[in-house]
Amino acid sequence: MEQVKIAVDGKTKLCGLIGNPVEHTISPMLHHMMANACGVNLAYLPFLVEKERLSAAVEGAYALGMLGVNVTVPYKKDVIPFLKETDQMAAAMESVNTLVRTDGGYKGYNTDMSGLYRAMQEDQVFLSQEAVIILGAGGVGRAVAYLCAMKGAERVYVLNRSAEKAHEVAREVNARCSNPCVTGMELDGWKELPERKYLCIQATSVGLFPDCRRAAVEEAGFYQKIHTGYDLIYRPAETKFMHLCKNAGARSFNGLKMLIYQGVEAFELWNRVTVPEDVVARIYRDCALSDR
Repeated sequence: MEQVKIAVDGKTKLCGLIGNPVEHTISPMLHHMMANACGVNLAYLPFLVEKERLSAAVEGAYALGMLGVNVTVPYKKDVIPFLKETDQMAAAMESVNTLVRTDGGYKGYNTDMSGLYRAMQEDQVFLSQEAVIILGAGGVGRAVAYLCAMKGAERVYVLNRSAEKAHEVAREVNARCSNPCVTGMELDGWKELPERKYLCIQATSVGLFPDCRRAAVEEAGFYQKIHTGYDLIYRPAETKFMHLCKNAGARSFNGLKMLIYQGVEAFELWNRVTVPEDVVARIYRDCALSDR
């Protein structure tokens, strides 16, 4: 892993991450590597914020002159009322992960989904005219469903333990998108899906380190329906979901590229620079090697 040196002085720009928990994050390393490569004087720190202090944290960050802030779970929706404005896509998804400083307050963006789309394109995984299964109907699942619909998916099936929550996501996305292709189902609903091969995006926390031995769906028959599995978890590097996909002959990917690209897009928004692709490739290589 590349050693990153930070020289803090009176001109250092401060960015950071707010969420709960934040101890596991690799975002400081990503942003310091990009800052070094792009010649930007920037420091990035994680801040653990309790729910009742979220508004104070956003106001305090702005008062302290912080250039930008990333937002992670569980505050990607909760943070929206405390922003001056919200990007159209982030507002439609009801999910913000990047705050950009503007006159009078922060503007909210969602670079998670643009980062996911960029990562998928690099992996030759395409959404247009695709039949997609999304595991999970939380905030991430809702945002992924919106992304799939917006990018021209043929059908999107949101599977969740609570069928009502899956139906709610389908109603919300279909109402906001010109491509009303989303259907909500309970988790076992995969048994009723038309016989074809699907792209499956794993958007739950099941299988996240250290609980690595589980998958949201365990039955082998489910994985026979999948041609490509995309797990948004990046640690461990191979989740049980990915392992089951591979056993069934499907391609499988983890969420590391998504994590890196969402960070790249946040960094570019804050600093008005373009991170060279060779820098992105080096960061991905170093992160992938460090997790083995």
